[in-house]
Amino acid sequence: MEIQKFNYDNAIVRNFIWATLIWGAVAIIVGLLAALQLAFPAFNLGLEFTSFGRVRPVHTNAVIFAFIGNAMFAGVYYSLQRVLKARMFNDILSKINFWGWQLIIVFAAVTLLAGITTGKEYAELEWPIDILIAVIWVTFGWNMIGTIIKRRVKHIYVAVWWYLATFIGVAVLHIVNSIELPVSLLKSYPVYAGAQDAVVQWWYGHNAVAFFLTTPWLGIMYYFLPKASDRPIYSYQLSIIHFWALIFIYMWSGPHHLLYQALPDWVQALGVTFSIMLIAPSWGGMINGFLTLRGAWDKVRDSAALKFIVVAITAYGMATFEGPMMSLKSVNAISHFTDWTIAHTHIAGMGWNGGLIFGMLYWLVPKLFRTKLYSEKLANSHFWIATLGILMFAIPLYWAGITQWLMLREYTADGLLAYPNFIETSSRLHPMYMLRIVGGVLFLVGILMFFFNMVKTIKMGSLINNEAAEAPSLVNTEKRNTVTETLHRWMERKAVRFAVFVFIALVIGGIVEIIPMMMVESNVPKISTVKPYTPLELTGRDIYISNGCYNCHSQQVRPLRYETDRYGEYSKIGEFVYDHPFQWGSRRTGPDLARAGYIGSSTYKTAIWHYNHFMNPLEMNPQTIMPSYRWLADNNVDMSVIAAKIRAMQTLGVPYAKDYDQKAKEDYIKQAEQIVTDLKASGVNIQATSEMVAMIAFLHKMGRDISPIANKTSK
Repeated sequence: MEIQKFNYDNAIVRNFIWATLIWGAVAIIVGLLAALQLAFPAFNLGLEFTSFGRVRPVHTNAVIFAFIGNAMFAGVYYSLQRVLKARMFNDILSKINFWGWQLIIVFAAVTLLAGITTGKEYAELEWPIDILIAVIWVTFGWNMIGTIIKRRVKHIYVAVWWYLATFIGVAVLHIVNSIELPVSLLKSYPVYAGAQDAVVQWWYGHNAVAFFLTTPWLGIMYYFLPKASDRPIYSYQLSIIHFWALIFIYMWSGPHHLLYQALPDWVQALGVTFSIMLIAPSWGGMINGFLTLRGAWDKVRDSAALKFIVVAITAYGMATFEGPMMSLKSVNAISHFTDWTIAHTHIAGMGWNGGLIFGMLYWLVPKLFRTKLYSEKLANSHFWIATLGILMFAIPLYWAGITQWLMLREYTADGLLAYPNFIETSSRLHPMYMLRIVGGVLFLVGILMFFFNMVKTIKMGSLINNEAAEAPSLVNTEKRNTVTETLHRWMERKAVRFAVFVFIALVIGGIVEIIPMMMVESNVPKISTVKPYTPLELTGRDIYISNGCYNCHSQQVRPLRYETDRYGEYSKIGEFVYDHPFQWGSRRTGPDLARAGYIGSSTYKTAIWHYNHFMNPLEMNPQTIMPSYRWLADNNVDMSVIAAKIRAMQTLGVPYAKDYDQKAKEDYIKQAEQIVTDLKASGVNIQATSEMVAMIAFLHKMGRDISPIANKTSK
């Protein structure tokens, strides 16, 4: 058998490690700013670009795609070459992957702070960046599959299964969820609307967690845990069950984010059923990880890398038990729209992903740079500070979630809501938000210690960009020996065939849930009184999304007594047929706005109330944590795109009259002047093209189409 000599590409791994270190610090700093803004509104700084609605998506995207994403690429590029005994397929593709990904991160930060967003959680980036993401992701997949094909080992190791599933899963999710109709270079509308958009978005949102924050990290766990502990994976058979069960079941679970909401019951039931089933494969992986450490617990005591990996596996077990429990309708009624969900995501993101990142790099960097870790003592200190930090910002958020739910559902002896004003509940959360800041500071201190330790270790060592290696050439056969080779081992010999099976397992759930929502009309019944947005209301909706208002406010009244008593009639699926995108929300830092324009209800507010609330919310209520939006009064709407927006909506099926785009500006000004006149009567002079006017018009639209008083008046 021929022995072949080749080189591993270590330079690409180094590049992604540096990106992880830098973006990790940035992501946590931005997260700390967002936490400070919730406790102290002054930290919004009174600026359009630093308000919470703009900062929060920058934080989430930075953590997921910049910090965790770069670390994922570092782990994949290092381990893939070693388990396949081959250099990456193409060095140019590796460089395009690296620099393209950094460019995406910069574009994301700039556009989100500028208010250029689609308004869909974890998929906020506009269409040109979405295309760039697809190109870079395909580049990564091309490079990976090319490496698998030219490998020098017969069977592909378990880590590679997870990497393949990651590439295929993310590609499918991103492409399907990002089908948008461009209006301009920086503005688009998703082709889906209302409940259909909700199903697609949370099919994406939940499974982005699965195939970006879980599957690649399980592959990394299966490689780096045995390396760091010097123990083989406990069970190959368990890893097979873990893999196939998880990638099949996960794709069905997205609708559990939409329980009690304006969605057909059958879709919700599927989401709940498969979410509960997720416990089994997820815990199978956790058990496989823990049992790998059998006989190595003495090493865990001394190794910061192993301690972080143990915490990561523990957090994975906690999150994958909690997630299915939160998908039960009785539990979801408590957790959804509260800080419980935020605590859950932090346990997963910082505990599971963060723990694996720290553990992986504490082992990998000394190995890559052929030196010892600069300070094991500092690394162990980082472990305890980071772990305490995670607990300090997670536990108060669990506490906050339960506290708010208990207050929101409390009634007096007379059968009235004990706390009818939402702000009475949110103001009680201030001590919990203060504790979260302490946790965030601790975690940031840990990150800085980690950064220092890594930089010093790198400076102590030296990197061999092209590390010499050798391995026997691969002799592969197509025919299976049924005596010596299992069916799965036979599948592992052909990467393309294996990938086809992975693709089939992945897409079944999405097909079953999404296609009927698109094709069966009875799933989305229409309401005759629900009309399309006027040009002014549509513009106001775009401004609402641009300012990130969806990060704090939901637009979905669930059929729960304490919600209908507080906000009004529960939401119907037909109310949202013209919403591109849907805006049901996932967290209520402020009250629900689905009935903000419902005339005759306690939620209705006049134009001058909205104006004063945007200009100085603290003056309206000293307990509020809402920042000022003074710029809405100064910023003017770009009237040149009004006609293009109407044409885009017509293309998407919104029933505007033929050639309506030609008179859209006229109608815009006519409706805007009514609000201007109303404000003038209250002593406020403002231009008809002001963003403030459009926002007020949108808020007055919400819920009005089903308001009995409004409908009677319109007749």
